[in-house]
Amino acid sequence: MQYRRLGSTGLQLSALSFGAWVTFGAQIGRTESRNLIACAWDNGINFFDNAEGYARGQAEAVMGDVIADLRLPRDGFCVSSKVFFGSANEPGPTQRGLSRKHVTDACHAALRRLRVDYLDLYYCHRPDEATPIAETVHAMNVLIEQGKVLYWGTSQWSAEQIGQAIAIADARGWQRPAMEQPHYSLLERARVEQMLAPLCEQGLGTTTWSPLASGMLTGKYNAGVPAGSRLDQPDLAWLQAAQLDDPARLDKVRRFSALADGLGIAPAQLAIAWCLRNPHVSSVILGASRVSQLEQNLGALQVLEQVSAADWAAIEAIFPLA
Repeated sequence: MQYRRLGSTGLQLSALSFGAWVTFGAQIGRTESRNLIACAWDNGINFFDNAEGYARGQAEAVMGDVIADLRLPRDGFCVSSKVFFGSANEPGPTQRGLSRKHVTDACHAALRRLRVDYLDLYYCHRPDEATPIAETVHAMNVLIEQGKVLYWGTSQWSAEQIGQAIAIADARGWQRPAMEQPHYSLLERARVEQMLAPLCEQGLGTTTWSPLASGMLTGKYNAGVPAGSRLDQPDLAWLQAAQLDDPARLDKVRRFSALADGLGIAPAQLAIAWCLRNPHVSSVILGASRVSQLEQNLGALQVLEQVSAADWAAIEAIFPLA
């Protein structure tokens, strides 16, 4: 495993991390969840990503239970939560968003579910137009001062919004956001490579998600949607539409799959390795529903050293920046 600093902080995260989105508390049971965390840990992963909105809090509860069962040393791993969507089935006005109240309540709930005394990383899962950014920055600073959070950041915020949060924090002597969690893959390049790059040059870390574009870049959807796959789940119809409704997008993936086959490399490993090439990426969050998937994806670290500059250029030519 490689370890990278989270931006300009001193925190060392595994270059590949493991997240619970759409799997824990929903698609897979407790036994497989335990097997996945154990596999990740045994392979050097030290960062486990979660959120209040994943399976309405059940993803955090399962992860907390499994980590406790495995008796992982608290000083050896990092765990995150994210706040915005709420965990109630039908969140009321004070049960979602980024008000001081919900940011605080959600933190306390995540600590209980994850069975920890503090969150290593705590993200604002989306921007909240109904709450002043200064209120959210202050709420995060208070949680850090109380020792309940070590680093706070954002997810899917614009560079302008992150810049505003940084300016407010610096002007008032509060802790600034240390990281952003953006979607980053061969199919989603612009946010990280164009919009966030200047902030990363100034020390912002990134923990990127969906390096396989919800499985698209594995090639499994090149000929349709296999039964039982992620995009076959009834409650993820919106995700299927986002990934498969653009013929040009699918054509790029098919060309990429053919290139990977020619190199003798699994498309998933190649796509993850491509994300790792970006020096602004602190950690790439992996998701998996089976140990075999996770084990294969961890092979991206070896692939990183095998591909030539010419082949990387050929890959990027298939997925040019818009």
